[in-house]
Amino acid sequence: MSKNNRIQPRSVARLAAVQALYQMEVSGVGVDAVVREFSEHRFDRDVDGPDGDQLAAADETFFAELAKGVVDKQGEVDQAIVKRLASGWRLDRLDATARAVLRAGAFELMHRPDVPTEVVIDEYVEIAKSFFEGPEAGFINGALDAIARDART
Repeated sequence: MSKNNRIQPRSVARLAAVQALYQMEVSGVGVDAVVREFSEHRFDRDVDGPDGDQLAAADETFFAELAKGVVDKQGEVDQAIVKRLASGWRLDRLDATARAVLRAGAFELMHRPDVPTEVVIDEYVEIAKSFFEGPEAGFINGALDAIARDART
């Protein structure tokens, strides 16, 4: 397999962070326990991705920073998302997975200026496409683009 077919460690970390945020929301388990579970049981598995690509090991430090960062800054992150929702929409009306994608993406846009805006948006739109077949990916693209303008200008 060529190196270009490997899913990059930060991409795996972003997907795992979205999954962890979703898991925390639906189960009520705390961030430290979820980060530990992912570290001990989910990373470094020899698993084929959806297109037959071999999953690379996750950037576990980056994963933990994303998951813990969203939890630590959730009020600020949620406020940035709500500001960009359509009038009358509340964050709790969104699907839990979409909420997790938006929270991770917004956190990264707001608190990781070292990562290019385009990379953040593209990565989370691709994650959204892996969960949704409808208009959600476009919605997430638009919301993260607006959050990026707010956070990075």
